[in-house]
Amino acid sequence: MGTNVSKPRGLWPFSSGGPGGSECPSGEQALARARSVCFATPFIFTRRGSMYYDEDGDLAHEFYEETVVTRNGRKRAKLKRIHKNLIPQGIVILEHPRIHVDFPVIISED
Repeated sequence: MGTNVSKPRGLWPFSSGGPGGSECPSGEQALARARSVCFATPFIFTRRGSMYYDEDGDLAHEFYEETVVTRNGRKRAKLKRIHKNLIPQGIVILEHPRIHVDFPVIISED
């Protein structure tokens, strides 16, 4: 009792381009479709930044503001997280290239 599993169809971004060869497929349509396949690289040079700039130009993951809360006649300082007026960091250029997570190679230390 086996299962019928279809093989995924599509172009693997790190393949050699041909079914068994190392050259790119020929033809105008195939060339347009596989142009990115032939020149794909397993390295990542940029990433989306995870930090934000605030109104003062400071860069951090989170920003908090200290507020004074009065309860039962007592004054307490409480931190309130700021969500407004934050600008995303944008694209960050990596100092050293990283290997793409979908690159089909096992890397191990022996």
